[in-house]
Formats: sequence, structure tokens, C-alpha cells
Amino acid sequence: MSKVVEKHKNVWKESIEEPVVFWAKVAGELEWFKKWDITLDDSNPPFYKWFLKGRINITYNALDRHVKSKANKTALIWLGSGGEVRELTYRDVLREVNRFAAALKRLGVRKGDRVTVYMPMIPEAMITLLAVARVGAVHSVVFSGFGAQALSDRLSDSQSRLVITADGMYRRGKVIKLKDIVDDAVSRAGEVEHVIVCKRVGIDVNIDKERDHWYHELLKDVPPSVYTEPEQVESDEPLFILYTSGTTGKPKGVLHLHGSYAVWAYAHNKWLFNWGENDVFFSTPDIGWINGHSYSIYGPLLNGATVLWYEDAPDYPHPGIWWEIIDTYDVSSMWVAPTAVRLLMRYGDEVPRGYSLSSLKLLVSAGEILGTEAWRWLSDNIARGRKDCYIIETWGQTENSGFIAAPGGFGLAGGIEYREGSVGMPYPGINIKILDDNGDEVKPRERGNVVILPPVPPAFMHTVWRDPERYVKTYWSRFEGKYLTGDYGYVDEDGYVYILGRVDDVLKIAGHRLGPADVENVVMQHPNIAEVAAVSTPDPTKGETLAILATPKVGVEFDKQKLIEEIKNLVRKELGPIAVIGQVHIVDKLPRTRTGKIMRRVIRAVILGSEIGDVSTLEDEAGVEEVKKAVEELRKRISA
Repeated sequence: MSKVVEKHKNVWKESIEEPVVFWAKVAGELEWFKKWDITLDDSNPPFYKWFLKGRINITYNALDRHVKSKANKTALIWLGSGGEVRELTYRDVLREVNRFAAALKRLGVRKGDRVTVYMPMIPEAMITLLAVARVGAVHSVVFSGFGAQALSDRLSDSQSRLVITADGMYRRGKVIKLKDIVDDAVSRAGEVEHVIVCKRVGIDVNIDKERDHWYHELLKDVPPSVYTEPEQVESDEPLFILYTSGTTGKPKGVLHLHGSYAVWAYAHNKWLFNWGENDVFFSTPDIGWINGHSYSIYGPLLNGATVLWYEDAPDYPHPGIWWEIIDTYDVSSMWVAPTAVRLLMRYGDEVPRGYSLSSLKLLVSAGEILGTEAWRWLSDNIARGRKDCYIIETWGQTENSGFIAAPGGFGLAGGIEYREGSVGMPYPGINIKILDDNGDEVKPRERGNVVILPPVPPAFMHTVWRDPERYVKTYWSRFEGKYLTGDYGYVDEDGYVYILGRVDDVLKIAGHRLGPADVENVVMQHPNIAEVAAVSTPDPTKGETLAILATPKVGVEFDKQKLIEEIKNLVRKELGPIAVIGQVHIVDKLPRTRTGKIMRRVIRAVILGSEIGDVSTLEDEAGVEEVKKAVEELRKRISA
């Protein structure tokens, strides 16, 4: 066992054996208006509460605390779609947060009110979230790619009084009219009192004089010197609601509390990134997702770091834009989603190799399984054998505030030991077990259900907004007293965790259980393949068979039938007779959520000809149409 692994495990062991002592020490690194009376209240499981009776405000710790010593340090570097650049220091951000918080209070926004935010990745989005939190209100961010129905559903469930949006946003050179979508959603929800509109693209929008307010006009008479006292919020009061769709049902409002989220967001970012004074952190997640909350705003600011945002797509205006940004701004660490990596892989190795990338020390992947081929591509083309540049994968969920497993971090263990295919080791407070379907713990490297033992650490959601029964049923009922992650995987002898996919997506082929990653990693070995999705489908004679959908790399020439046969042979060679292949399809696009996760249940439904269910999180209908077309072509060939 290396020194890195040993030190990581020692810190982890301390957090498991003495959680109250451990987390009290960590929380003490932040500034509290009043120290807590009870570190952990576990009297009503599974509704665990941390730092009871403590009073805190996350924005005081993210801004005021740093302005005392580093007021002129850059907090945000923002790069717009059209080449615009804005740099805001910690003093700048605090000034604008104070001003907007004052404007919110004038509109009657108070502690506990819900505020829905539907904005593009512009500096005002950061200011908005912080201002809402500063007055003690609860923000509910809805990804700006969602349509009116998805936004309306979230408005109604959160009972938001106020929506904050923009006139529009840029995406790949096009303008998306956000205010029009908000107007539609608000008319359906029917309970919104105010809409604040930030001018981003300069298009004409409908302004209801009784309800709507321009962002800049609200601030017109708010002086730069105004100071809005941060609301002293009880630790166990709500900070934000973030909706996650799960499978086919009503979106779940994941509720995170003020004090516990602040402690975890501060600590786990510090442990992994250990940012220095001159580091620049390039965070690509949209604020509409948990990774955008924890790594584009709260985590970096709580640690006094410099975070960089890029407004547009990872391949616009050219496929090297991310690598160009790294070189231009001497980026030292970066956060990416696997779907973006696979998108860039389609353009080939030559694009990233046209840039130095010498400043980069750490690239972190999260959101779904990265896969061995994508990791190797990053390792070969980004790290290029440099021992001071780490390419790692992490694992976590919206429910956990972000990642809860990662390779031993710079700040936690003094270095990083990455194992290919693994998401690392559990972070402090995360006690992972692998259980079979009967609830019995399995041996190292045996596969099963990934669960977490209580008490859950400050990272975890408190409940589902307005639906505590759903929280218990979804996460705590399958294996009584244990938190069900819904993921399938295993742990090796040293405690490294391997996630193979969602339990619902596990392939049950010829009596064997395979994770989607088992099949997809094999197909990704083919030099012409950029992305893969594998699902199981019922077969009248064989029980279950594999259906594989693959997208080719950009610009490669291939014979479709020959490529299909090559994929079949590759899977049979690597996985053997247990891999009973029913069908292989070559498609231009896969159905994905807007966070980039492959919607395997939608693929399965299309193949079976059944209802595809809730698609409010679908990125693009074209992905579903591609699957439908491929399946129909196969049926025609069979019938012929």
C-alpha cells in the first residue's frame, strides 16, 4: 500500500470512528455567527442534521471572509461566447452580491422564500445565487436548456415567488430566447409574483409592468457602497433545492441545508484541489447541476480560489477552444464531464496536441462513468506522460453535493494514486459497502449494490422537498438502515471503488450480470468508435440479449455492416460466450440528458416499442430519432 493510500485511509478511518469529533474540527475552519450546540443529531434517522443551533451564512464564508485578506484577488474569470472577457475580484463579487441582495429585499424576498434561477453561465448567475443565499432565501436553479413544461413543474413544486432569468443566451452562435420560455412556464405555474430579467443578448422581450423587472434597472439606484448584512441562518435551514429526474416519475427536489452543505463544499474541494494563491480552476459544469453549484461557485469561493467559466459549448467556435483557454490563462486544474470528453475525442488526437497544456496539473472527470478509453485518450493527449499532471475520475450524485469518492487528493493525502477504471476511495464520512440482492455483504471484487452506512456525513441531502416519504422509500427502504445509491459496482482489496453503472441499467445476459461499462469499455477499444451505449433486451429463446449502439468518430470512413461485425467480434473475444448479442446499431447520436448521461431506459423503450416516459431532461430529440431509425432499419432487414 502506497503512502498516499495509507494516509487517505487513516483520515477516512478517523472520520468513521469519531464522526462527531472529525466534523466538528472541519466545521471549525469556517466562520460561524454562533457555534453549534449539537454536532450531529441522529435522533430521527434517516433525517440526520449537523451543527444544530449553529448560525452561519455561506456567502459570508465565500466572500466577506476572503475580502479581509485578499480583496483584490480574482474570484471569477468569465469568457463569453463572442470573445468577451470579464474578471471580477473578491471585492467586486461581494459588492455586486450586496447590491443585488439589497434589491431582492426591496422586492420583499425574505428568509425561507424560494427563488427559481433560470440563467445562462454569465457572471450575474453567480451573483444571483450568492445574493439569494445572502438574504436567507432558498434558490432552485433550473438548467437553462430545459423547456417550459420542465420549468413550470419545478416552479410549482418549489412554490417559488420569484424567477430570475435573462432575455436570452448564446449557444453555438444561435440565440435561445429564455424570457419567452419563462413567460410560458409562469403562465402554467400561476403563482410567481416577480420575474427579474438580465440583459444578455439584447433582444426584444415582453415585459409585464406589474410583474417583470430588468436586472440593471433594479440596481440603478443601489449604491456600490451598500452592505447587505448576511442573514444569520440556522445550520439546518434550507440553502437550495435542486431537482433530479431519477427515472420516469415526478422530478425529485433534492434539499440541501445551509450549514452542512457549506462545510462539505468547503472541505472536499480543499482536500482534492488544494488550490494555491496563483492557481486558476477551469470549471465547466453549468450552474443548473450539482457540479455547477459545488465546483463552479461554492467550492472554489469557499476556498478563496480563482474559478474560470466559459459560456459556450466545448467545441465552439472550434474544437480546440478548451485547450486554448488552458494555455491562455495558465489553468492548473479543470473539471469536465465524460460526455464532453467523448465529444472532443471525435475530432481526433491532433486537436489537443496543437496546444502546450503545460500549466495543467489536474483534470477531474465526473457526471457519469468516464470509461477506460476516454481516460487513456486524456492521459495520452492531455497529460502526455507528465508525472505532474493527473487525470482522474470521481463519483458522486446530486444527493451527495458532488463527489464522495476520488483518488487520494493533494490536500487530503499529499499526492494522487489513480487506478484505471476506478473512481478512487471513499472520502471522509463515506462508509461504502457492497451488498448482494439479499442484503449480504460480498467479498472484495465481487459485484453488487453500492450502499452507504449511516450516519451520513454533511455532504448528504436532508430530504426530498415536500415529500419525506419519497426520500425514505427511494433511498432507505431497499436495505433497511442503509442509504441506497442506486449504483452497481465493487470495491478492491485496498478500498478503491469501481462503479459499473446504475442498478436499473445492469445487463442480465445468459444468467450473468454485467455493468454497462463492461460492454461499453470493450466496444470503445475499436479505433473508429467515439461513444457507446449498451442495454439488455428480452429475447423469447435466450432470455436477455445485448443491444449495442455506437457512434463513429468524426471524419472516419467505414462500411456499416463491416463495422457492426467488427464490434460483435470484439465483444465476443473480450467477454466470451456470456455476451449474447441481439443487435448492434451504428447511429450519429445517442439520447442523452442535458448533463450528458446516456438515457439507457429510453433506448430500451424504443427498441421494445414501449412508452419512453419522462423526457423533460432530454438534450435533443434527434438522439431518440436516431435510435428509432436504426431499429426500424433492422426490422425491415429481418422481415425482408
